Amino acid sequence: MAELCLRGFLQRLRGSGELLVWRDEVDIRYGVSRILKEHDGGPAILFESVKGHELRVVGNVVSKRDRLMAATGASSDVELYKKLLDACSNPLRTKPSSDGAFMEVELSSLKELPILIHYEGDGGPYITSGIVVARDPETDFQNASFHRMMVIDDKRLVLRIVPRHLYRIYEKYRSAGKDAPVAVMIGCHPAVMLAAASSPPYGVSELHVANRLLGGRLETAMLPEVGLEVERWCEVVLVGRLLRGEIHDEGPFVDITGTYDIVRKQPVMAVDRILVRSDAMYQALLPAGSEHRVLMGFFREALIWSYTSRVAEVKAVRLTKGGCGWLHCVISIRKATEGDGKNVILAAFAAHPSLKMVVVVDDDIDVDDPSDVEWAVATRFQADRDLVVIGRVRGSSLDPSADQRTLLTTKMGIDATRTLTKPSHHFERARIPS
Repeated sequence: MAELCLRGFLQRLRGSGELLVWRDEVDIRYGVSRILKEHDGGPAILFESVKGHELRVVGNVVSKRDRLMAATGASSDVELYKKLLDACSNPLRTKPSSDGAFMEVELSSLKELPILIHYEGDGGPYITSGIVVARDPETDFQNASFHRMMVIDDKRLVLRIVPRHLYRIYEKYRSAGKDAPVAVMIGCHPAVMLAAASSPPYGVSELHVANRLLGGRLETAMLPEVGLEVERWCEVVLVGRLLRGEIHDEGPFVDITGTYDIVRKQPVMAVDRILVRSDAMYQALLPAGSEHRVLMGFFREALIWSYTSRVAEVKAVRLTKGGCGWLHCVISIRKATEGDGKNVILAAFAAHPSLKMVVVVDDDIDVDDPSDVEWAVATRFQADRDLVVIGRVRGSSLDPSADQRTLLTTKMGIDATRTLTKPSHHFERARIPS
């Protein structure tokens, strides 16, 4: 078995005491999700006994950001920001094998997979860790991206597809009167997950980004019937088509905010083949959990770090837990001149258009400590001088307080850095010497 796969990574977690093996029987209807929620931000969990199913379930795999660093050999957030951005700019081509029999077992129905119902208001069972692979029919570029997928029946899924790269490919096929061939990878190495959760330019394959992150060691295989490349050692592969003439209600679904997204008409995928490895694991990703926030937000943090570092000396960037890992950001800087804080606020909004609030603090403030950040706002911020409000601009469709159809929202920036017009000792916290 290759080391660079989900199983190999779980073996590393087992060796470091970060894998919890759950042996009691669990139910795919709320049972697995409840346990994942109770251990959110903690160990990865391998469920060995799933009611009514032969496949095991694993979740909370990268519920901590340091696991992304362990998976990619990075020693810090900033080092992984740099590695990820470099990989997106300098992807490394893979050399897929043509071993069409790399999956040992074929299933006949989606119901044989332990697809979870996570929350009481869910529209149905949802695949949440699926990475959809599709190829541009004109340029031969292959895209790979996360999409939530609601089960309709034994052989059909409805996918939420926002107007990004997969949507562009789907529209090209649809305009030509054709279904779009796709494959869905479930249970991948964390580097592949991170790459698929990122947004390199159109024309850059996320598998090539992952290969660069892994130093050229990613193994892939070609699915000859659809001409698509997938991770060689992923646990499950669905092979099928996005149907050009069929849409279906998608939702309700709990997204990263922990609230239900609106129901929309979305494209339907016909599943032609369900391929699994021998003794396969099904990977679950808890909606609105730590793993969801880590994967969805890390590339955005990297972009924010890159943009803001052009206008100030940036120490740390964090999309906050209370801000759903998506809507609120805290940035610490080493302030050199008045106005640095506001420039950083504007750069952050440019880097991540979904941001709703940015707080900029000095480099003595811990961006991971909400009390420390609030203390900076309380002692270093004046609303008439340090508040930035930008009204009626593009925001996030995930924010229930915004107009989720037009995406218009109001954004706020808080410059909670020390003013340089007063001596610095006015803002220092008292300390008791040792």
